[in-house]
Amino acid sequence: MKNRLKVLRAERNWTQAQLAEALAVSRQTINAIETGKFDPSLRLAFRASRLFDMPIETIFEDDSPDE
Repeated sequence: MKNRLKVLRAERNWTQAQLAEALAVSRQTINAIETGKFDPSLRLAFRASRLFDMPIETIFEDDSPDE
């Protein structure tokens, strides 16, 4: 899954730790999501959506091929 977390975080001059605290997850979770090693849960995606005041699909994009 592609995501814009790193860009959105950088625009606000937040560290991974600051974003992790705001989303109630670990810094390692933020790192794994930003690097594409981990897809966020739906609950976490909703939290990010509220935090950045953006629709989920603006932050996260499904990059799997259409079937």
